[in-house]
Amino acid sequence: MKELILIIIGSAIVSNVVLSQFLGLCPFLGVSKKVETALGMGVAVIFVITVASFVTALIYKFLLLPLNLDYLQTIVFILVIAALVQFVEMFLKKSMPSLYESLGVYLPLITTNCAVLGVALNSVQYGYNILQSVVYGFGIALGFTIAIVILAGIREKMEYNDISASWQGMPIVLVTAGLMSIAFFGFSGII
Repeated sequence: MKELILIIIGSAIVSNVVLSQFLGLCPFLGVSKKVETALGMGVAVIFVITVASFVTALIYKFLLLPLNLDYLQTIVFILVIAALVQFVEMFLKKSMPSLYESLGVYLPLITTNCAVLGVALNSVQYGYNILQSVVYGFGIALGFTIAIVILAGIREKMEYNDISASWQGMPIVLVTAGLMSIAFFGFSGII
């Protein structure tokens, strides 16, 4: 149990997928304009990464390894992720159309979000069992959600500040993301 807690804390805070590994920057920067939208994207990413971690771990352990097809892991993992994202997209379109519209093009981009594929590949590389893979995936997705919601909150507050014209828009967002990355780097000494 202690090991699983360390995996969650390590993957969410210490090795934050966006701020430490720089994976998943496109939705991180694109969807972080409003906290509600960022939270919606975070929940979608939590679902996709957690379920993808479980399914890819099962496929790797019980199909690819026994058949000596582990060299196909990247292709198989991408197919699993694409199917899960399609499921999330259909669900949001049917049940939460406003969130679906606000996420826009970034929702299908979860399929090509390198953070989702990186979690599946890292789980294999680290030698995690199925439970550890799911916990690792959940921790990574939780860290993504924390980072995107924090950035969205900061961006909402920055709208009311007087920022010089040359820093408005993406330049100040990138500087803010860099400062967040430095702040999260401070956690690497804890664990």
